Amino acid sequence: MGADGTWTMTMKTPMGEQEGTLDLKTDGSTLTGTMSSPQGSMDLENGTVDGDQLAWTVKMTSPFPITIEATATVDGDSISGDAKLGAFGNAPFSGTRT
Repeated sequence: MGADGTWTMTMKTPMGEQEGTLDLKTDGSTLTGTMSSPQGSMDLENGTVDGDQLAWTVKMTSPFPITIEATATVDGDSISGDAKLGAFGNAPFSGTRT
């Protein structure tokens, strides 16, 4: 089944839990899509796929500029991973395919 699809996720950030959506599309070892949250929608950059392992970055501009580096594992209709938030540490996230 892979990573393709829309995922509803919760990220545990230093500012509390944040709800969001991932829209993912794979093409071989390339991952594209968007990450949406109350801060807006951001295109995934540098996305890679290796089996059930995913990695990507997004450039968030609000409420402050930061590059988020994310890694995730897909297991059926579940996704879990970790996002590096620069100087703000790491934020684990998990979600389900909708």
